[in-house]
Order: sequence, then C-alpha cells, then structure tokens
Amino acid sequence: MADPADLFHLGGKVALVTGASSGLGRRAAVTLAAAGAMVVGVARRQDALESLSNEIGFAAACMVADVSDRATMAALAETVSKPFGPPDIVVHAAGINTRETADTVTPEGWDMTLALNLSTPFFLSQALVPAMKTKGWGRIVNFASLQTTRAFPGGIAYGATKGGIAQLTRAMAEAWSPHGITANAIGPGFFPTELTQAVFSDPERAARNAAQTCIGRNGRMEDIDGPLLFLCSDASAYVTGQVLMVDGGFTAK
Repeated sequence: MADPADLFHLGGKVALVTGASSGLGRRAAVTLAAAGAMVVGVARRQDALESLSNEIGFAAACMVADVSDRATMAALAETVSKPFGPPDIVVHAAGINTRETADTVTPEGWDMTLALNLSTPFFLSQALVPAMKTKGWGRIVNFASLQTTRAFPGGIAYGATKGGIAQLTRAMAEAWSPHGITANAIGPGFFPTELTQAVFSDPERAARNAAQTCIGRNGRMEDIDGPLLFLCSDASAYVTGQVLMVDGGFTAK
C-alpha cells in the first residue's frame, strides 16, 4: 500500500491557474506549488503576477493574458506549455461578478460574465485536454459558487454562469474521464477576496453570512487548501463530475 501522504503530493506535475493574481486563484497557485507542482499563473495584472512569482520562486512561471478571449485559446494553451511542459492540472479561478440587477443587466455585462466564467473554462480545457489524454492523467478544477444553487440579489448573470459550471463539470467528466482526466468543481462560501470585498467591508453583513453557516464563521484562505489538493491529486482518482461545496455548511442550512 502506498503512503497515504503521497496521494496528495504533486511532484512532477504542471499546474495552470487562471486568475492567479489575487484571491482564491493566487492561493491555489501557492498551495499547488507547496505540494510540489510547477505552476503557471495567468492573469491580467503584471505587478500582481510578479509578486506571486517572487513568493513561489523557481517553481512558478507567470504570464499576462486575457483568458476571456475565446479566439486565443489554442495559442494560450501552447504558450502556457512552454515553461514546464503541457499542464497536467488546470484550475479555472478567473471570474467576474458585475452585480447588475435583473432590471439593469446590460448586454456587455452579460456577455463578459458568460465569456470569462463559463466559456473560458470549457474552451481552455478543450485546448489542454489532448496533452492530458496522451499522458492518461489530468485534473480539471472549476470554480462553482453559493450561487450555483442559490439566487442572490444582483447576481443573475453570475449565478447563471455558476449554475452552468455545475453542469459543465458533469459534462466534462462524462467526456474526458475515460481518458484519466477528472473534472470537478469547488464551490466556495464567503472568503475574503476582491470579489467579496463589498461583503467583508460591511461587518453586519459579514456577520449574517457567518451565522448562516453550520460552522459559524466565514471562510479563511487556508480553508481552500485541502479540498483543492484533494481534487488536483491522486487522492481523488475515483471522484469526477462533482461539485464540492467549501462553505462551512452555508448551503446545508
């Protein structure tokens, strides 16, 4: 029997993380590197990526790119494969929430949200899957949300994409898991990131959200580490097509 600790070790693996400049994407990049992976971080902000690269060190390569541009997916897949080889793991952490209400949603806001939150995880994965098939091993981790199953004010476009992520994840699993590629999603609760800045800047609102959880608090950045490593490693070899809610029990109440 293999050492159980080895199940979570990512030595020899290459991980691509989108949205790596901040929030849960940055945390994912640092966590995967600490587990032994060579990490390629992609985002739009050069200064934040340089900070990430300095934190991780030699195991990181960072590049500026707009991952919402569907026309560049094939070229991006080739570019991110240059530093360490084709990615074995892809974590789709890039996302946007315009917070437009149903009565004020604009075509531009709708299209931008769907492009980044839903289209990019599929088309970028599609471009990376052939190399994973060749190896017979791959891990795709999408980001779902509380809004995958709950409706929040000002979240109609965002919620539509996150509901779509759940089905996209299942469909990816059906298509690619026979080739050794698992596809799963993490559904974070309220974590202190740029996307949730409005929540955490209002102590009363943050306290209400904490009270809604079974555990009684909002998420801390370290709470994402274990679930992420599980879904990116051999520990989850027989888990695919699932949405793992990392929300302190918010959706259980």
